[in-house]
Amino acid sequence: MAGNSQRRNRRTSNKKGATVGSGGNRRRSLEGKGPTPPAHMRKGHVKNRVANAKAKQSARRPVVRRGGKGQSEMVVGRNPVFEALRDGVPATTLYVQQFIDNDERVRDALKLAADRGGIHLMEAPRAELDRMTNGLNHQGLVLQVPPYEYAHPEDLAAAAYDEGEEPLIVALDGVTDPRNLGAIVRSVSAFGGHGVVVPERRAAGMTAGAWKTSAGTAARTPVARATNLTRALEAYQKAGLTVVGLAAEGETEVGDLEALEGPVVIVVGSEGKGLSRLVGETCDHLVRIPMPGGAESLNAGVAAGVVLYEAARRRA
Repeated sequence: MAGNSQRRNRRTSNKKGATVGSGGNRRRSLEGKGPTPPAHMRKGHVKNRVANAKAKQSARRPVVRRGGKGQSEMVVGRNPVFEALRDGVPATTLYVQQFIDNDERVRDALKLAADRGGIHLMEAPRAELDRMTNGLNHQGLVLQVPPYEYAHPEDLAAAAYDEGEEPLIVALDGVTDPRNLGAIVRSVSAFGGHGVVVPERRAAGMTAGAWKTSAGTAARTPVARATNLTRALEAYQKAGLTVVGLAAEGETEVGDLEALEGPVVIVVGSEGKGLSRLVGETCDHLVRIPMPGGAESLNAGVAAGVVLYEAARRRA
């Protein structure tokens, strides 16, 4: 009992003993945390969220659109390979048959490939070259052409405006001959145009033949590929460009069309069928090229060159 009494006395005693303190934390908490930060720095504040969103947006890289890539291609035969290398057709690898007869064309092709640089030289047995070319008469030389990287149609107009110029673009509707495409690319380059648009389907693409016909101008004149040509033309119209179609039944002669002085897309159809119905209905103007000699139509490349010349003359 005496022990219990002593314990009660200790608990009820007013005598101060060692106690656990705050370590000064309570005192420091009364000192404050300094001035209130501005709203855009306060976590959770609406202005802070807006500032963070703007910072993320400015750090985000711009989206680069592309019109897709074409397919790789093989140029076969001694003369075609030599001419492709001479005319600047892009190439990644030159395959040479083992134990090939080393004639003048072979030596010239090897020299051109070596001088250009960046082209791998690979020796392969005849059976391998036969397999690569599906049995074509390759004559011991095969040149691999990389896929062409197409631009986006809207990029052509944007590039023209960036240069402080009115866009001058040619769109092709149903042109299936790569040589016509190459000739048009060459004319666009010669007359200060800003590019060519081709449909993704049922149309010529930038093959080795198109590159050769362009005489090197394809390296500096972009070709864009549109999934749907009609929608691409409508997008150009919304951007302020006038769409002009070439048609034998056009009411206006090309020399009388003032629209060529401003931002314009010239649409060229195939030599046989001309413009398709939807594309023709989308055009703002249908114009014709007068032909006093009596010819019914012009080659697509020639027709495009005539209109491009008239546009360049008016803009000079």
